[in-house]
Amino acid sequence: MKKILLTIGILMSFCSVIYAATEADALTFFKNYVKLANNYSDDVTKLYAPNAKIIRQVIKPDGTTADAITNSATYVKQLKIGQAGAKLRGYKNSYSNVKVQKINDNKFKISSVRQPIGDNDKLKTYMIIQKQSNGNWLIVEELMQTRQQIFLRYVK
Repeated sequence: MKKILLTIGILMSFCSVIYAATEADALTFFKNYVKLANNYSDDVTKLYAPNAKIIRQVIKPDGTTADAITNSATYVKQLKIGQAGAKLRGYKNSYSNVKVQKINDNKFKISSVRQPIGDNDKLKTYMIIQKQSNGNWLIVEELMQTRQQIFLRYVK
């Protein structure tokens, strides 16, 4: 009986290693997110969990910050409206200092510095992504700094 339990335990640990997500998986997700976002794809909205926490950290003119927190549904509406104008202006972001931090077997935090192309601003950003039971990755939390003061109306 002990041998059977030991064998089952060993097999289970091998399976968890095989199916556990890696930092490379998280980085691949992030690169796909950047590609979709910079190409104004509607598919970028499918990368957010329905209950994701979205934080826009507004940098005020005096240098202080305020967090505008919203949900996925509101953010997706804002994103779709913003995409049309962004596409007309050719607005895109580049990301540097990308760091992936494992939270648990299926959850990672990806931190980076976002720079709108043609702009000198270097803005902090992070996203927490989680692998779902169906194998898909979704953003469950996201923070992006912005100087867009319009987001202040969402600050509570």
